[in-house]
Amino acid sequence: MSSEILTTDGIPLKQSLKKAERKNKIRALLLVSPLLLFIFFTFIVPIGSMLTRSTDDSYINSVFPKTFKVYQKWDRQGLPPEEVYAAMFIEIKKASGFEIGKASTRMNYAKSGWKSMIKKSKRKFKKIGEDEGPFKDKMIEVDKKWGDAEFWLALGVMVDPKTYEYYLNSVDKKYDSEKNIIDQPENRQIYVKTWVKTFKVSILVTLFCFMLGYTISYLLATLPLKYSNLLMICVLLPLSTSLLVRIVVWMVILQQKGVFNNLMVISGLIADENRWQLMYNQTGTIIVMTQILLPFMVLPLYSVMKTISPNYMRAALNLGASPLHAFWRIYMPNSVPGISAGGMLVFVIAIGYFITPELVGGKDGQMIGNWIGYHLKTTLNWGLSAALGGILLVVMTILYWIYNKLVGIENIKLG
Repeated sequence: MSSEILTTDGIPLKQSLKKAERKNKIRALLLVSPLLLFIFFTFIVPIGSMLTRSTDDSYINSVFPKTFKVYQKWDRQGLPPEEVYAAMFIEIKKASGFEIGKASTRMNYAKSGWKSMIKKSKRKFKKIGEDEGPFKDKMIEVDKKWGDAEFWLALGVMVDPKTYEYYLNSVDKKYDSEKNIIDQPENRQIYVKTWVKTFKVSILVTLFCFMLGYTISYLLATLPLKYSNLLMICVLLPLSTSLLVRIVVWMVILQQKGVFNNLMVISGLIADENRWQLMYNQTGTIIVMTQILLPFMVLPLYSVMKTISPNYMRAALNLGASPLHAFWRIYMPNSVPGISAGGMLVFVIAIGYFITPELVGGKDGQMIGNWIGYHLKTTLNWGLSAALGGILLVVMTILYWIYNKLVGIENIKLG
């Protein structure tokens, strides 16, 4: 019978090792806890809030609870009964200005005109007592829109505290009064075209960054040190300059009376009256975004190419392969982790870009990020902004999954 091994203080060795391992795990957790808390409050909480807001319609239900309760009994034929008007009258009269403002803004998303009607009615209802019913005729007298069935039918999409209307709006769809999904009117179908444009621009920018970045990275990896260092400085120097400054410089270069067009006219390549329009369109957006995002393609590629031994190419050439064949069969496959990492990085940044399309894109170069910003700052439609952001998040998640399946996230090399 073997005796149990003890430590110098008489504790069994196995027990002592487990205790030490537990202490190390606790110590490691405490060391990374600040980072985990930072990620939780700056990443997980905002994303959770965004996804919640994109389906939340509870506020308007809290402002008009009685109205929506009696509204659900209405058969959607003609105008609502008197009890719906009475509930709406009393709740508008009792609600605070802040509550009415926020609720009417939400109602205005469903049917334009709600906000002005409710604000006007709020002022007029002060002269009418709560015991002076019936209210239907009085409300129509205050504003004729109370007698328009379309406004009342528009309330049908707000009855449920949870809604997918914002996501439908994000792809040019909407609910009708019966909660059936239908197309938006043709003059309001803007988001599908913008999504297509966003993916098109992002793919083109990624492709152009790859074409330029692969050549630059190859030179960085193969040139003598003094030349490669100089080229690396040229690649990294724009990152030390303000993004806004770089965009303004490109605006000076690309405008019709700018540096590029002037050089083309002076050289005789184009006539003065045929100057190219390179600003305030997709062309300008693609050019500027390619230059700005190029370092994010170069650095992952360079980090991978630097690890590819020159002996591979020499061996292929010595065995009779042509330089092109050796490059295609030997060098290119070894650089795939850098290509995939750089491509994913550039595409992910490009698809959500905001400032460059805003300044140089004009109407033709606007991307989905510009609409998110517009609804956040101008229309205050945070639900629609959150839905557009939610769709972007889903797209990014799918791309990450595809990348992991094809390349493996463990093979990613960013520098």
